[in-house]
Amino acid sequence: MNWTDLLSNKRYAQPHKSADIRSSFQRDYDRIIFSSPFRRLQNKTQVFPLPGAQTVHNRLTHSLEVASVGRSIACRTVEKLSKKDDYLKERQSDIETIVASACLAHDLGNPPFGHSGEDTISSFFNDWKGMELKDKVLPEQWSDLIAFEGNANAFRQLTHQFTGRRAGGFSLTAATLATLLKYPYPSFDKGDRKKYNVFYSEIEAFKEVVEECGIPRIDDEHLVYARHPLSFMMEAADDICYLVLDMEDAHRRGIVSTEAIEKCFLSFFNPKNTKDMSFYKHKEEAYLDVTDINERIAFLRATLINKLVNCVSDIFVKNYEPIMEGRFEKSLISHLPEYEKNALDQCRKASIEHIYRHPSVVKIELTGFNVIGSLMEVFIGAILYPDTPYNKKLLSLIPEQFKVATDDTYTRVQSVIDFISNMTDLYAVKLYKDLSGID
Repeated sequence: MNWTDLLSNKRYAQPHKSADIRSSFQRDYDRIIFSSPFRRLQNKTQVFPLPGAQTVHNRLTHSLEVASVGRSIACRTVEKLSKKDDYLKERQSDIETIVASACLAHDLGNPPFGHSGEDTISSFFNDWKGMELKDKVLPEQWSDLIAFEGNANAFRQLTHQFTGRRAGGFSLTAATLATLLKYPYPSFDKGDRKKYNVFYSEIEAFKEVVEECGIPRIDDEHLVYARHPLSFMMEAADDICYLVLDMEDAHRRGIVSTEAIEKCFLSFFNPKNTKDMSFYKHKEEAYLDVTDINERIAFLRATLINKLVNCVSDIFVKNYEPIMEGRFEKSLISHLPEYEKNALDQCRKASIEHIYRHPSVVKIELTGFNVIGSLMEVFIGAILYPDTPYNKKLLSLIPEQFKVATDDTYTRVQSVIDFISNMTDLYAVKLYKDLSGID
């Protein structure tokens, strides 16, 4: 792969227009941050219940922080690589903005109630009434329905022409859209992989984007492409924020003790390492001035993110050749040095045990199953049998942008999933209560 193609500013499904004072990639960033789907992320669960007495992350604040970390990773990586390639130095601002834009958009396809929302939509077709649709759609389409994926839904959000909207969706540049693709293959070609980035309905958009960026197909038999190099940076930023900020939220809610979170964050700093030794000295000096517990944790969080940003940028530079040849496997963070990797594994284990299995989190997930499951049942029933008086009234509640004029079952089912996945947690609960007759 070469950077001239990888940084293509050609807009999907729209004629190219010369940029104004902003670059094409800055316009991508602005289009995302000013959009309704992005604003709706403020009322979508990250991990902990919303709203609450304690201030915790939602999908919006998470995405903003991922974008900040992603920009830092891109900045430091380009600075290191520019010693070998002057062209990268010239395009540093563009590269930073592309990564930040993809980070902003990476959760746009997530339904209400976090990952339990994804599981509920999939379960409807695997275990519930949705199973009756299996023979009414293509095998490739059924593959989408039984394994609904927020990553693929994000790509659909950005490229699909919803009713009454312009062609190309957000009409972002090929570079930004390709960077978003962490899993550059459709559901029916994912093999034993858990995730994918492309629904059957977006196959042509997918091929157009990756081929515009000169990204090679790495499996001749299947639609599996290499990843855009900048996609690794976006993924690393998300991984870092998940690890560190979920722990900080858990501490604020009293789920994780101060001692436990300090132990977790400090475990990444090796007292026998020269660079890390200076950190411990800096920490003692900072703690003399800062006595507020939350501010101390914020100091450790900031320092840890900075360390991990440096680590993953070093990993990118070290593996630059296989990344550019499409041969690099797994995520940047999975290639951390042994000391930091052991610390990461221990913190992840603690997070699963003490955070993601905490009753407050489990209750939100169960709420998601009930609310989304009920909404899927009534609205899928309505599009399958639209002529009953009750279903006619139900269908009138679906916004115009999600309505479709077709008899194709897959397309009509997708329209319901589009409607439900775009809901905020609060709206989904309200609609569920309204339809159930609950005051």
